[in-house]
Amino acid sequence: MPSSFAEARVDLGAISENTAALARRAPGAGVMGVVKADGYGHGMLPAARAMLAGGAEWLGTAFIEEALELRGAGISCPVVAWILPPHAPLSAAVAADIDLGVSTPGLVADIRTAAAETGRRARVHLKADTGLNRGGLTAEQWPETVAAAARAEADGLIRVTGVFSHFACADEPGHPSIAAQTSAFHEALEIAGKAGLEPEVRHLANSAATLTLPETHFDLVRPGIASYGLSPIPGLAGTGLRPAMTLRAAVALVKRVPAGSGVSYGHRYTTDRAANLALVPLGYGDGVPRAATNSGPVQIGGRRRTVSGTVCMDQFMVDIGDDTLGADAEAVLFGPGDDGEPTAQDWADVLGTIPYEIVTRISPRVPRVYGAR
Repeated sequence: MPSSFAEARVDLGAISENTAALARRAPGAGVMGVVKADGYGHGMLPAARAMLAGGAEWLGTAFIEEALELRGAGISCPVVAWILPPHAPLSAAVAADIDLGVSTPGLVADIRTAAAETGRRARVHLKADTGLNRGGLTAEQWPETVAAAARAEADGLIRVTGVFSHFACADEPGHPSIAAQTSAFHEALEIAGKAGLEPEVRHLANSAATLTLPETHFDLVRPGIASYGLSPIPGLAGTGLRPAMTLRAAVALVKRVPAGSGVSYGHRYTTDRAANLALVPLGYGDGVPRAATNSGPVQIGGRRRTVSGTVCMDQFMVDIGDDTLGADAEAVLFGPGDDGEPTAQDWADVLGTIPYEIVTRISPRVPRVYGAR
């Protein structure tokens, strides 16, 4: 049973083992464990420590604030923050020895200023947009920005520690953009080399590329979702990954209703016979998608069932037919699937999304409990 009315139990051993398995997939490269978005909902600090225990040498975050939290917790390994919006705390990042991702030309000048203010040499990763058309420097911006970075490095204000990019379709094996982006990354590296830059690490591979594209591993791989045991490519066999999160709750009550009873808001579900209804105290306020109305899979009493009616803010109902439940009954929304329970991938399939969203959206109201299932 959950230790409270509900819990997201996180198996840190699984995260460590997943990290080690991914490192074995990239024997010539280091591993950067990605812990942005509160460790994909698993808890950033515990996940970071588990990844380091599994062999990760770097950590990756989206924002400087996340990286500063890692430093504040005593984590001293190299940490990269790669989204730097206007007014980001660059000086604090430089002072904390956080590597900064550069995706816009003007950032080099801003980081120069921050380095001068702090009296420390800034660590910088230049990001080439090789075709994702999201963050990163375009092919037109790349030579000028590389030259500016080389000047700042010669002036002793920055050190270009990395050059990186990100795939658009690595989770679609054989997609033509993969080869095109890999080629564009090689071109970006060649330009950087001609400018005199010698980065410590070149990195391109996300989870999908770490698992399927060894030619893209370079010096460092950046597995995100795979570190948490979820495959970026549904159905990919032989990954050796184990899902780390199990979401479950105590069944709060069971009530008997007659045939023809409308259930939950809008009566979007109606019983076709007399039935027992189980109330599960999790809802969209906890991160259970409202779109799971009449579709979300749940295991109760050892059997797979389906959400019955509208998912509410704090609760949803499940028609369990004529089954009865003991006082300690629980509902398992997803887990590793060992006991037949749904997985995060099952939820993603039902909702037309990806498992990243399923685990990341679980709200802080649900306690994270660390340990094996």
